[in-house]
Amino acid sequence: MSPSPQQISQLLVAWSNGDQAALDQLMPLVYGELRKMARRYMRGQPAGHTLQTTALIHEAYLKLVGQQEKRWRNRAHFFGVAAQAMRHILVDYARSRQAAKRGGEALGVSLDEAALVTQDRAAELVALDDALNDLAEVAPRQSRVVELRYFGGLSVEETAEVLKVSPETILRDWRMAKARLLRQLQRGTA
Repeated sequence: MSPSPQQISQLLVAWSNGDQAALDQLMPLVYGELRKMARRYMRGQPAGHTLQTTALIHEAYLKLVGQQEKRWRNRAHFFGVAAQAMRHILVDYARSRQAAKRGGEALGVSLDEAALVTQDRAAELVALDDALNDLAEVAPRQSRVVELRYFGGLSVEETAEVLKVSPETILRDWRMAKARLLRQLQRGTA
């Protein structure tokens, strides 16, 4: 049986207030959802990507647990922050792969390993991240909507809860953000 959103929210608030036992109870309850989120992220990666789903989950977990200020409002807020952490991990990974392919951090790698992550795919992820960062400068909420919906897999209602706006506002922001990102990404490839 799946835990209720209220049960997860209660454990998150308890953990925010310093209850370490709440974290111990929480992680088995949210691990499955974190795995789904990580799979969504990894689905867009080339076959044989050297960063595995489990590693992505664990790195995100370390970022979440290691935060100095843990003030979780609820389940949706937690998963929104987890989505952001996973996005940053993958983008950092793609950037480091690009730097390595250009000779920065020149490490000895086998030809097979080098072929696993294509330069094109890493460039696409970096371009999307750059486009989202640019969008965040002119429309920060739209950028967060994309991050929460696309990367985090949150529903319209959950996204509205995290951002404290109406579901109608989320739908409007979602449409506008997709159009802006598409235009920007198309300009970048022209």
